[in-house]
Parts: sequence; C-alpha cells; structure tokens
Amino acid sequence: MNAIEVNNLSKMYRLGAVSTGTLSHDLNRWWHTVRGLEDPYKKVAEANARDAKGDSEYVWSLKDISFSVAQGEILGIVGRNGAGKSTLLKVLSKVTGPTSGSIKMKGRVASLLEVGTGFHPELTGRENLFLNGAILGMTKQEIRSKFDEIVAFSGVERYIDTPVKRYSSGMYVRLAFAVAAHLEPEILIVDEVLAVGDAEFQKKCLGKMKDVSDKEGRTVLFVSHNMTAVKSLCTKGLQLHHGNVKTMGEIDTVIDSYIAFAAFSSHNAVNAKNEGFLLREISIKDNGIKGNFDIDQELTFSIDVENEQDFESININLFFNAMEGGLIFATCSTAEQLKKGAHRFTCTIPANTLNDNVYSVDIMVVKQGSKQVHYIKEVLALQGNEPKREGAWLGKFPGLIRPTYFSWNKTSF
Repeated sequence: MNAIEVNNLSKMYRLGAVSTGTLSHDLNRWWHTVRGLEDPYKKVAEANARDAKGDSEYVWSLKDISFSVAQGEILGIVGRNGAGKSTLLKVLSKVTGPTSGSIKMKGRVASLLEVGTGFHPELTGRENLFLNGAILGMTKQEIRSKFDEIVAFSGVERYIDTPVKRYSSGMYVRLAFAVAAHLEPEILIVDEVLAVGDAEFQKKCLGKMKDVSDKEGRTVLFVSHNMTAVKSLCTKGLQLHHGNVKTMGEIDTVIDSYIAFAAFSSHNAVNAKNEGFLLREISIKDNGIKGNFDIDQELTFSIDVENEQDFESININLFFNAMEGGLIFATCSTAEQLKKGAHRFTCTIPANTLNDNVYSVDIMVVKQGSKQVHYIKEVLALQGNEPKREGAWLGKFPGLIRPTYFSWNKTSF
C-alpha cells in the first residue's frame, strides 16, 4: 500500500517576483482561466538551470514529477543545489501549492524543512510543542502523554519555558525534530536542516527515523547531501536534476548515479600554452572514474606537459579546495631542470587522506622558483566515496580531510 502518490507534479515560479508581479500578468492568467485555457506562461517557462542563462523570466522548479512511496519506506531524495528538492518537500507539506499535477497522501504529515519551521518565536518551547501537536490534530491529552519523552529526546529541558526566539539554531532543530518525530505522524518529511545539529544529535535523529520506519511502519522522506547517512538509512532513492526525475530506484543505484553526475570528469585536456610551456592535460589514474574515487584507496594524478625550450627550474603545484570555498591543502613537485620535450608528472595522495566530500583542484606551474607560467582554477573536481558503513553511527565524519595515519595508544592502570 502506498502512503504517497505523486502524478505529473509541476511548480512554476516567476524570477524576482511574488505571484506574477504585474497586474497585466494576473489579468492575463485570470482571462485564460475563466475561458478554460491553460496558463499562458507555462508555454514560455524554462527548466530551472541555475548555472545557465535563460531567455524567460518563468522557470519550472519542478516539471512533471511522478513517483510513489510505500508505507513504512524511507525515501532518500538527492540532487545538486537548485535541483528542486526543497520545493518538492514544500509542495508535499502544503507550504506552497503546485502549479499542476496531483498528490495523494494517507495520514498526518509532520515536516521539518528549515530552522524554526512551524514555531512561533514569541512562544515558549512548551507552548510551541502543544501548538504543533494541535496542528497535527492531536488532543491535549495525547500531547501530554508524549511531553516528557519529547523534551528528554530534545535535550533542551532547562529552556522549555523560554521563548524559542532566544534558542540557538541547534536548540531550535533539536526541539522541532523531537516534536515532529514523536507526535505520531504517518508521514515524516525532513530536509537538510539536521545538518545544523551537532554530531551526537544527528546520530539520535538518524536512529529515530529508522525506528519510526522499521518499528512503527511510518513513512519518511529524507533530503540530505550526506551520502553516508542516505545510503545507510534509506531503502529507495529519488534523484532530481533541474526539476525533473533523473533516477529512481534502489538507493545504491541512485547514489551512484548522483555521484557520477555531480562530479566533473576525471580527465581534462587543458592544452594551455604560455611562454613555450604547454600544459597538455591532467587526469586521475585508475581510481578516479568520472571524478568519483574511493577514499580508502590511493589517488594518483597524472599531468602531461610539453616544453619548446629548456627550463632551469619547473615545478607543478596542485591546490585542493572544498567546493563550498576555501583551500584545504597544497602539494608541489620538486623544482628541477626540465629539458625540451614531453614529460609526465605524477602525484599520489595516500589512501584515507580525503573525506567523502566534493573537492575542486587548481593547478599552477612555476618556473625559476617564482615566475608563474600557468594558474588554472577548478581544472578537475572529484567526489570522495565512502564504502557503506555499519553500526549505530551513520552520520558524516566531520572535517574536509580524514587522515587515518595518526597513532593512538591505550594504557591501563
């Protein structure tokens, strides 16, 4: 039996405006509606590609989305920023209405879409707890019976009678998730907001969502960029791209598709020439397939160059950056004389150095110790992939790198 059925769901927005933005657009839409005609702006709306310039001011945040979720199933929804994940959850949660299509949902729905969703900032945590329960259709007695369990799970007992406007973002999320998960909704919808919480609370949340599904037979929709949590928690997956369904099926298949699609190519034929030095290409050998690599294997970069003259000193620099911005570390070859001809430089990053993040790589070529010949940003991008992890802790390991070559010792007294 399906808990959720979505058929040809679409959501259109006008860029830079609320509603249609002008009286003439509103009248035009109304005139088409009363005559039983289609919205005229649907014909000019474009796909929601944030990295491409369009000609229309209307975009499809979602376009003809269809899927179903069985009762008791945990569906992981993945996709790049701007793919339509949050819009889909808002439409399913009835925060906003669809432009077209139909949604059938069986049971009460509890949503945790962003920090503070559904909370009134002037009310205390206690008051917001009862308010959320009432919105879900629960009686005061039902909420009282769950009250102590919710507060204990959230860990904010000392501040339960404090207005939530004075809560930190982490406290907000703690209480909001505890309310959403414990007030017995048939469908629980959770966005990336859990990333705000600390590692200990994320672990509790992931465990609770699994219990809600496995033991209580409730349905969960989970959006996250933490592929380890998605792979370990979810049974089915849905990948969105530019507002369309790209892949749906078993979670391992969907995540593999997403990682391969999200990362750039592991090979770049640069062919950049300057001062008689040709930077021909850079590639990732063996373990780097379409920019996807296993973090427990070493990663080897190959840089092919060709110079038209002898150089007294040349060295190659690689800079590893987090995709959200910021240099993590740099490495460079030994400065040495380079004779005229073709050459290949290789750089090997030891296994268990990088984390399961997305990285971009810059390359710089320097001659005579200080003269920059080439500097190309984001020449490659790559996605670290962690093997499926077993055990209670399913959250993402913190940090932009993840070295395992530190030495630990235990002494008993």
